[in-house]
Amino acid sequence: MPIKAILFDIDGTLIDSNDLHVLAWEEAFAGIGARLDRQAIHDQIGKGTDMLVPSLLPDLDEDGVTRLGEAHGRIFKEKYLDRAKPFARAHDLLAHAHGLGQSVVLASSASRNELDHYLDLLGVRDLVAETTSGDDVARTKPAPDIFAAALDKLPDTPADAVIVVGDTPYDIEAAGRCGIAAVAVRSGGFADDVLTQAGAVAIYDDVAALLADYAGSPLGNIAG
Repeated sequence: MPIKAILFDIDGTLIDSNDLHVLAWEEAFAGIGARLDRQAIHDQIGKGTDMLVPSLLPDLDEDGVTRLGEAHGRIFKEKYLDRAKPFARAHDLLAHAHGLGQSVVLASSASRNELDHYLDLLGVRDLVAETTSGDDVARTKPAPDIFAAALDKLPDTPADAVIVVGDTPYDIEAAGRCGIAAVAVRSGGFADDVLTQAGAVAIYDDVAALLADYAGSPLGNIAG
């Protein structure tokens, strides 16, 4: 079926921010005396607080998880948000999809405030049809909630006419749980085998490479 809508992840996909989130989480964990390896933290990036923290500190209670998430958000906003920059051609990729008549949706585990910041940073408010954030759902990726919420905002578009673009296995897994195919980009720092095992139907170096091969990519199926 032709692709009528594309759900784009943001962190690590459109915005170069994964390593910055690692630093913010490292500081947040250190604030409660938890010293975690940066690679271990990176391997969980793509999840929201509700999924990330229990994966790393499984014995922490719910209040502790919430406080850590708040600390991470504060640290990221104060120290790192202004350092996060769009990947090359990120705006152009969304503009291209929009120009072809495909609905562009941003669907991220990030907070609503971060999502709003990135909409302006990318300069894509006029291109984006819908958005969903971690604040809109009970569970973040790899749970399907964020993409399911996006599908609910596209009532005339079935899952097989939608595709996800993301950088983490959690994007791919969440998409699969909604019956949506997913294309992966390597810009978030996850290995090809991890992305493939999660179910990615194609892998590109970054959004610039995806744009360059748009017509030949799964996104380019617009006939019909």
